[in-house]
Amino acid sequence: MVRGLFITLEGLDGSGKTTQIKRLAAWMQRRALPVTMTRQPGGTPLGDRIREILLDPVSTGVAPLTEMTLMFADRAQCIAQVIRPALETGQCVLCDRFTDSTEAYQGGGRELGSEVVLDLHRLVCGNLQPDLTLLLLPSLEVSLGRARSRNRRVAEKTGQDEGRFEQEQDAFYRRVWQKYREIAAREPERVVPIEGNLSVDEVHEQIVEAVAEKLLAMAGNQ
Repeated sequence: MVRGLFITLEGLDGSGKTTQIKRLAAWMQRRALPVTMTRQPGGTPLGDRIREILLDPVSTGVAPLTEMTLMFADRAQCIAQVIRPALETGQCVLCDRFTDSTEAYQGGGRELGSEVVLDLHRLVCGNLQPDLTLLLLPSLEVSLGRARSRNRRVAEKTGQDEGRFEQEQDAFYRRVWQKYREIAAREPERVVPIEGNLSVDEVHEQIVEAVAEKLLAMAGNQ
């Protein structure tokens, strides 16, 4: 059995990841490619409980190292329960956020640095790396505006507020943004940045192009 393709989508809250991962899954399914979708934090029963803690604005005073290790606890469970089993059966795994998010948000935003994040990834995640990472980078202002508006709508409709991170100051998000750019520059073979305030269709076109190229390259290596 050939190992499946592991694709992650990254970017600030409000960058359009949720929309694009659904469109990519539909595109792959139309081509008879088996797809498993997941997200982080979340994606497993335990992970969903961790997600509630991490994203609930009621969770105040969480130390940066506590936040980071909770992210990795969630990730380790998702790898064991969802990601590795799907890859081992040849499925394409689409994951909304992975360790790049922790490096950007906790390493950059919380100023813990990249080294501790990457060390934990090697230890906790067995250094599992995505085959392809699609990094959505609309402007900082557009991303934050979308995220904050979305969270208000969801909270009003469902009573569920996942806006803990959106309460951070813009300086926090500028550090996150910069760290994402550093990751993309460091790993150009894996990370494909999709930059600018593009339409949903324009972003999807660039995603499909990158994924099709990766699929072709993998087929050529088999």
